[in-house]
Amino acid sequence: QVKLVESGGGSVQAGRSLGLSCVASGNTATMKCMAWFRQAPGKEREGVALIDTDGNSVYANSAKGRFTVSRDNAKNTLYLQMDRLEPEDTAVYYCAGIWGLVNCELIGFDADEYAYWGQGTRVAVSL
Repeated sequence: QVKLVESGGGSVQAGRSLGLSCVASGNTATMKCMAWFRQAPGKEREGVALIDTDGNSVYANSAKGRFTVSRDNAKNTLYLQMDRLEPEDTAVYYCAGIWGLVNCELIGFDADEYAYWGQGTRVAVSL
């Protein structure tokens, strides 16, 4: 059984940085696409950043220039470094993954395409 577990959330002031991690366990195969989504209170879930096994990444406009997604395939771990955080970044952050012969850039942030999800980690950014 595959399990994704996020960590690293917390409360920070605007302008500060925070790093999130997501460890995939239960299967030794490396997930082709891994992504970060977030859901703010009262809003729909939205994609933040994704990365494939080759290190190719895609960012949402809100994340470009401030967030960096990376992964360690040997450790089945996904990371999200978030810099210059803003109150609008307050949300529950989820990692998601998918295996198979897929094109991660084409899948993008279509949440229905991601088979595995973590339970989420909360990020709160205050002024």
